[in-house]
Amino acid sequence: MVLQPVISKLAGKLVVLASSSQRRLEILRNAGLRFEVVPSWFQETLDKRLFSTPQEYAVETARQKALEVARRMPFKHLKTPDIVIGADTIVTVDGMILEKPKNKDDAYRMLSSLSGKEHSVFTGVAIVVCYEKENDEVDYQLIDFYEETRVKFSDLSEELLWEYINSGEPMDKAGGYGIQALGGMLVESVHGDFHNVVGFPLNHFCRQLDVLYNHVSPVGTPEGTNTPFQSSPAAGPVHRIKKSGGDSESTSVFNGLPTPDAGETATSPLVKHRERVTETTATHGDGGAAGDLKRICELIDGFKASKALFSASSLGVFDLLSRTPGLDAAQVAHDISASVRGTERLLEACVSLGLLEVGERGSGPRYQNSPLALRFLCSDSPWCLQGYLQRCDQMLWPLFSRLEAAVVEGRPQRQGAPGATSGAAGGPQDPRTPPQDAARTSRDARLRFMNAMDSYAKVAAVAVATAFDLSSFKTACDLGGCTGALARELTKAHPGMSVLVFDLPAVVELSDGFHQQSSGSRVTFMAGDFLQDSLPQADLFILARILHDLPEEKLQLLLGRVAAACRPGGGLLLSEVFLDPDRSGPPTGLLQALSMSEGRQRSAAEYRRLLAPHGFTCTHTAHTHGLLDAMLLTKTPGTS
Repeated sequence: MVLQPVISKLAGKLVVLASSSQRRLEILRNAGLRFEVVPSWFQETLDKRLFSTPQEYAVETARQKALEVARRMPFKHLKTPDIVIGADTIVTVDGMILEKPKNKDDAYRMLSSLSGKEHSVFTGVAIVVCYEKENDEVDYQLIDFYEETRVKFSDLSEELLWEYINSGEPMDKAGGYGIQALGGMLVESVHGDFHNVVGFPLNHFCRQLDVLYNHVSPVGTPEGTNTPFQSSPAAGPVHRIKKSGGDSESTSVFNGLPTPDAGETATSPLVKHRERVTETTATHGDGGAAGDLKRICELIDGFKASKALFSASSLGVFDLLSRTPGLDAAQVAHDISASVRGTERLLEACVSLGLLEVGERGSGPRYQNSPLALRFLCSDSPWCLQGYLQRCDQMLWPLFSRLEAAVVEGRPQRQGAPGATSGAAGGPQDPRTPPQDAARTSRDARLRFMNAMDSYAKVAAVAVATAFDLSSFKTACDLGGCTGALARELTKAHPGMSVLVFDLPAVVELSDGFHQQSSGSRVTFMAGDFLQDSLPQADLFILARILHDLPEEKLQLLLGRVAAACRPGGGLLLSEVFLDPDRSGPPTGLLQALSMSEGRQRSAAEYRRLLAPHGFTCTHTAHTHGLLDAMLLTKTPGTS
């Protein structure tokens, strides 16, 4: 693939995706690209009538998304990205642009218009390359493009249309369907890039990166520019911003984008949305010192950002604005029973963190959820993380406030904490806790823990379940699988597989409330202790975030039991956070280790060496760049 040779050149660079689209995240992560996600705050309100073609509209929207993030990050996030990627996908039929449906009736209108016809899917992509110079200037370049894919729908019956609409899948997708999921049953043929229909034209993007790397810098690139990429003649000219030390601002048109056409007024939507970089920042000594100071301040204030997120979630701000968007601070304060002064400050803080958006309406600002909050912080979202946020706030926050003592004492900090049955997102079976003690844990505490693990696992499970082709395994056993979140995703991704979730009786007793949607499915539950009871037979065993938490003696015991139960040629799916080979990252795993668990965080190579004596050979490793990585191992014939 074209992308692979440039991966090493991206090492150490801050690559940012200006989108929270899970589909774009998966496409780029599966291609091996490491990046951060900073959703754009750009309001997609461009007037479509001002564009002569649909693709121009998609490209301009992508430009604005990428540019908004590129110019915000140095000032709001205190760091300058090396590259920002923006994208916008639209569906067009009969000259009309179909974006995301507003409700079920709108989804029916869209899908009916596509029935039996061929339509076009356009994705506009913008790549903003940022060059931060030592003299406290930032140079920018832009390259943009679009991709078109032709898709033909079958003739759709009313019954099929409403069955699909009632599944809920159409509501967050351009054109009202997702080709990579249930929407695939509507599609008769595809002409062009399949990934483009999903949401990102990977092949075209890779070719553009190849151009950026393998062409010499264009005439006009300033001397002394610390360029993270070799620029392409296809990119726009360099635009420079001087970060002034006073109150003045540097304003200019970005990258030579077209000036208003004849007849456009200075107040037209297109002109307003073509406004370019206008923000400045104060300097702090030399350029290097300024960057260092920003990074330190970001770390210092990190706990404040976490608590603002926890508080807004606990007070129900995100759910309230999901039900009733566009409220002002006083209305929000009334509904959450809080002071207007405190609520106003919390809402403003959430805006600065990208969790809320604000627009001026009437006498003052009114607030609504950002795409990030809609996806991860609202109760009606399948990706909601509220349960995990609650656990972090109520359990981990107090523990980490005593981190200094924990470092001095070096003992596990979760011992004796309410509901602290495990640190594993894969399941609450803690090898340090006897089953009888777990059974004595209050029902409410167990439910809170299971809800936290379920919300975390649902977000992590998709990348793990789709990391490898597991079609050769017909039966699987998820040891410590808790609520079955990973098991459900595995059965979705691999229709020929059935999964048995094996966990403590106290867990299985409460699991019904988490998998009602799987009634009659290929996910079943069985009570047992994986350190004491006989393990079920299966083609594939699953250990998701179990091993990192086990002390050496228990770890070797469990691996020996799994090896004995696994038939030669059978598989083991391991899911953990894999550390970098030099143990320099990622922070997720290393910060988690500060809980002082008796276990150990490991790199992928260390897990391979750990499992080899038990007869398991690694066949594939996937760094998903999501919450969890994955490794597939095979039981070597002739070992026991």
